[in-house]
Amino acid sequence: MSIFELPIKDELKDTSMKLKNRYTITAALPYTNGPIHIGHLAGVYVPADIFSRYLRQKDKDVAFICGSDEHGVAIPMRAKKEGKEPQAIIDTYDKMIRESFERFGITFDNYSRTSRAIHHETASEFFKELHEKGVFEEQVSEQLYDEQAQQFLADRFVTGTCPKCESPEAYGDQCEKCGTSLNATDLINPTSTLSGSKPSLKKTKHWFLPLNNFEGFLKDWILEEHKEDWKPNVYGQCKSWIDDGLKPRAVTRDLDWGIPVPAQYEGTQKVLYVWFEAPIGYISSTKEWAEREGKDWQPYWKDEKTELVHFIGKDNIVFHCIIFPSILKAKGDYILPTQVPANEFLNLEGQKLSTSKNWAVWLHEYLEEFEGMQDVLRYALTANAPETKDNDFTWKDFQARNNNELVAIFGNFVNRVVVLMHKYYDGSVPEVQELNAHELEILAQLKDFPSKIESSLNRYRFREALGELMNLARFGNKYLADAEPWKRIKTEPDQVAQIMYTAIQIVGALAVLSEPFLPFTSAKLKGILGLEHTQIHWNEVAQESQLIKSGTRLNENQLLFRKIEDSEIEKQLEKLNNTKLENASEQNQTAIAEIKPTIKFDDFSKLDLRVGHIISAEKMPKADKLLVLQVDLGIEKRTVVSGIAQHFEPSEIVGKQVTLVANLAPRKLRGVESQGMILMTENAKGELVFVNPDQDDIPAGSDIT
Repeated sequence: MSIFELPIKDELKDTSMKLKNRYTITAALPYTNGPIHIGHLAGVYVPADIFSRYLRQKDKDVAFICGSDEHGVAIPMRAKKEGKEPQAIIDTYDKMIRESFERFGITFDNYSRTSRAIHHETASEFFKELHEKGVFEEQVSEQLYDEQAQQFLADRFVTGTCPKCESPEAYGDQCEKCGTSLNATDLINPTSTLSGSKPSLKKTKHWFLPLNNFEGFLKDWILEEHKEDWKPNVYGQCKSWIDDGLKPRAVTRDLDWGIPVPAQYEGTQKVLYVWFEAPIGYISSTKEWAEREGKDWQPYWKDEKTELVHFIGKDNIVFHCIIFPSILKAKGDYILPTQVPANEFLNLEGQKLSTSKNWAVWLHEYLEEFEGMQDVLRYALTANAPETKDNDFTWKDFQARNNNELVAIFGNFVNRVVVLMHKYYDGSVPEVQELNAHELEILAQLKDFPSKIESSLNRYRFREALGELMNLARFGNKYLADAEPWKRIKTEPDQVAQIMYTAIQIVGALAVLSEPFLPFTSAKLKGILGLEHTQIHWNEVAQESQLIKSGTRLNENQLLFRKIEDSEIEKQLEKLNNTKLENASEQNQTAIAEIKPTIKFDDFSKLDLRVGHIISAEKMPKADKLLVLQVDLGIEKRTVVSGIAQHFEPSEIVGKQVTLVANLAPRKLRGVESQGMILMTENAKGELVFVNPDQDDIPAGSDIT
């Protein structure tokens, strides 16, 4: 059969996943209170960029929209910490973030700022129209107020004890230890981070969005229409919120940083709550882009033929699936998101990523320390993406994926083909009129890969899609290894010409299909193939008889990837270890510095502290954090429930000597009555340890005085 008679593959026939012609792709607006780290990339920006690049290769009309979120309370908090004005903070981090995105190859069509006039105008218009329609409700509520600072406290300006897990470092909106969402008024012993004083409750009036009025709409739209096509983690979280019953949510805040509310109560200054105005930033950014490009922005937000897709992390699901759609529904003429492929969280070396604790791999630092290796990080983050559950990034895994997959499989195949092409044919693709049955079958199998990859991409399964791309590289490696042209070049030159022609077609397919995932590698490959100025679309891989035509002159070979040495990984691990030690030191200093209010001796003498011996320990069923302990107090045995299951195995603490508060009122936890509390603290490494006497032979029940 002539190579010009090869069968052409049809486009993907999965009609349920048929692509539309116009897409508005949004990526969560990053806060300008710090740089971008790998958690942001894995959760939002890499998958969003992969999808946008893929759609462009499919000749779709794409508006990939993002911008800096500059009104969150985190901004003035950072400013206060650094002794700067908020404007200086947002200018510094906006510049850093957009430059990092550009160097990393994130192809936003527009990256705006919520501090720009076009956003202030758009957000204000939304508020005014909904206010005039009577959508909002006015409510008086009690909020925490700092008398010394003379201002109401935003949630993040309040810390206290979590009512759920009793962590003493919970914020007013969330406990970072147990993950519970909170209101500032829920905290036990709240403290203002502005003055260190205990805030009081003070009444204030705000406008509220009555989400309860949108429950019927949300049930029909989410629970019925998107039951089958939204990711389980997204659908499940939405269902939980709706089933629990939605409540009115304030759209204004007593702050001096943000967009002024275009309607005021007498004598007060309020701003639009950031969760209300930040998603509108997608619309204002689209307007900005359309104006610059001479386009009409409205079809991208108001035409039912447009697909609206929000890429976010799981902590933003409620805002993008319940609150923002309710706002758009109330507005009346906007489309709703068809997909919200939210990812779970990415941890770092077994610990939760934290901007405040510097526990992160920062993008701008990575770009300096691993120069020219953007695609390696893109690959590692996609291959280990937290699509269905929290995943862990480790430097050892990063190294292994580069050395064992990108270098040994992808790079090795391309390198061997190009080197042999230069060696045998002086860098020109050989002329081949006909192919034998085996090579025809190889090319037929090659033409299946675009549909395999796009089937996964259309379902937002980016890890799976990347796996299919690597299967194509493995396919090429196996073909070349089985064909062994180096052994046959002298005896079967015609057959070797067919082999090398077939192999270079696989390389050409890799150059095209890798572009969404590994754009810098794709550009290098196209340069080697002499295609740097040639536009090859996704569908051509399956439809063209010759992707790389006979007679094509190849350029000089260059290695696509380099091996990462152990010393480079050890350097990164040392950096993280230093961060861990610094955090532990700060925690100790904080603990030593924060002395509780003075009490009288009579108050202390009421405590009955006893030496106890743990005689048994077992995990409480269906409770990941709790252990049920039996403690010998000499005169009796006590049952104590302790939240230390994530720090100790039951077997390792049996026989331990502990200090027990013996006269604490019993408390039921998960149906088990806990008869006391064991004293714990953290060591310099941040590890939980028991507080006990120096001597290990103190009799059980001994009184501590």
